[in-house]
Amino acid sequence: MSLAEQVLDAARAQGIMIATAESCTGGMVAAALTDIAGSSDVLERGFVTYSNQAKIDMLGVSLGTLEAHGAVSEPVAIEMSEGAVKNAAADLAVSITGIAGPGGSEHKPEGRVCFAVAMSGRATHVETVEFGAQGRAKVRAAARDHALRLLYQALS
Repeated sequence: MSLAEQVLDAARAQGIMIATAESCTGGMVAAALTDIAGSSDVLERGFVTYSNQAKIDMLGVSLGTLEAHGAVSEPVAIEMSEGAVKNAAADLAVSITGIAGPGGSEHKPEGRVCFAVAMSGRATHVETVEFGAQGRAKVRAAARDHALRLLYQALS
């Protein structure tokens, strides 16, 4: 059974609706979940908020947070996941914001991805993973898989 199937089964068993808030993965987590028939009973929606303006408009991310920390930061990831729960009929949301590459900087290198998981009634979990400069496709796939693991852990 795939990780996406495990996430859906766990959410279904608990009656939990999921939302995703994705930047550098461009909807890959939502796609992994919707690849599975019957996912509509637990996946409420996916937000693809690639631009800062989309993060503000769709998820309620604060301009001040973006200006103070940059889009690739734990504070922005937290606001993205919490905004996804608030702006969707969802109980659980994962957010992803990062630098898939190519490029990056000394302070924000290629392969850095920030994740947050917000769930009704729980403190938001946030973490940063350094996947390294392994190329855009590999960083995005690794970020997708990590987000699915975080969702599964939140449901376990």
